[in-house]
Amino acid sequence: MSSHLILGAMFRALGAFPSGWRYPGAHNNPLRDPLVLRKTARLAEAAKFDFVFFGDWPSTGLELAYTDPHLVAHLEPLSAIGLIATVNTIYSDPYTLARQSASIDLLSGGRAGLNIVAGADPRADANHGRDARRAYEHGGSKHGGDERQGSENWGNQHRYGHATEFVDVLRLLWDSWEDDAFVRNRASGTLIDPARLYSADYRGEYVSVAGPLNVIRPVQGQLPIMHAGRSPHSRELVTDVADLALVALNSLPDALEFSSELRRQAASVGRDPATLKIITPVLPIVAETTKQAQDIFDTLLELVPLEGDAAGVGAISGAGAASAGFPVNRSLRALGAAVGVPLRAASLDVELPPSTTARFSEYGQQLLEFVAVNTGRMLGGARPVTYRHLLAAHVAPASAVIVGDAKQVADHFDAWFGSGAVDGFNVLSAFMGGQFAAFTGLVVPELRRRGLFRTEYVGSTLREHLGLPRPQNLHVAAREGADVWDAHHVTA
Repeated sequence: MSSHLILGAMFRALGAFPSGWRYPGAHNNPLRDPLVLRKTARLAEAAKFDFVFFGDWPSTGLELAYTDPHLVAHLEPLSAIGLIATVNTIYSDPYTLARQSASIDLLSGGRAGLNIVAGADPRADANHGRDARRAYEHGGSKHGGDERQGSENWGNQHRYGHATEFVDVLRLLWDSWEDDAFVRNRASGTLIDPARLYSADYRGEYVSVAGPLNVIRPVQGQLPIMHAGRSPHSRELVTDVADLALVALNSLPDALEFSSELRRQAASVGRDPATLKIITPVLPIVAETTKQAQDIFDTLLELVPLEGDAAGVGAISGAGAASAGFPVNRSLRALGAAVGVPLRAASLDVELPPSTTARFSEYGQQLLEFVAVNTGRMLGGARPVTYRHLLAAHVAPASAVIVGDAKQVADHFDAWFGSGAVDGFNVLSAFMGGQFAAFTGLVVPELRRRGLFRTEYVGSTLREHLGLPRPQNLHVAAREGADVWDAHHVTA
């Protein structure tokens, strides 16, 4: 359990809500992303956030989720906040990444971290010249080295086994140099002590590398590793190699149960559970008053692009979703399947009849309650619930959304952190150009008033922000016979 609340700011230039970029006054021009990034990062650092988090995808779709890891270069004016970039191990090379990440850590003074993902994507395969059929035609195998092999042939065991070895290699390469490898003896002409330089010589089932790395050891020793997910394979990857677990959690009871189990699993592999920080994504819609926050969320729901808007009234039931390019869950057909009642309407803006909602499943009732609590709309009320509101709410990341004033949002953070369910939160903004500023200006002061969040940085590196010690060099630890988790987590 962390001594202070961990706060990260996830940068999504077009907003983390499906309609965020459409909100009046919101940022919606990717050409100006660098300016928005710099402004957001400066706000986050001024508020003493632990890190800025960059998601990344090796492919794109009809709905552009614009992100560019090279935008990290625009963070030069910052001096304290951590920078966590996302890397897909399937489409990356460990030696190249070790060089790049060690260099960023050195240039930033020890503020870099990596979010490791292992998701397969046929579109990304095509972007990287990988084709499964062609690979098998040329003798490729599921565990073979044919670089043209498509990732859809990598099962879960392959993908996560590869990711685990990938991180092991990163750590060995980062530790190629001992901290005092540079002798710098002018009299003898000795710059480097060769006995303090190590090759990785790693030969795994999925990854092989020789080393040593041609970049000195990072300021942090090893960069903090994050991994997102809650599947059995993700949990195993987290407890084996990660310092931070980013996990979507549905409720406080769910969070308590999951976190307890994850910490037990960490202990079972020989590590101190306190060295694993658990954070969850949260999407606060915050304003001076609850009513103002509800109005913002109500507008966001009304602006979510839905199938009926693009395909016309005749396709509202769901038949035109695929041809219109919309995700399949944005049709009334999909909503009807989710709530257990077939749905048809002349318009998405028609009020939902009580005779229909009375037959809704438990999920449907929860969806109605979600709309009521977060927008103030009630069935049969002066501001009724329409098909549009319910369908948009079905699309929204409901478990992460918190709508309210500063006290209500802080209450949520207080309950989850205070109970030990999480160590912190990765804060997403529904849209850029207002919501993150509202969070830092309204919620952060309330968190400080409660003694939950820092007023100043107490260290200079990301590891220090997170309460993680600087690890011992793995090669030195092996020479001294130290336990692997001691090497990862004990200060050198």
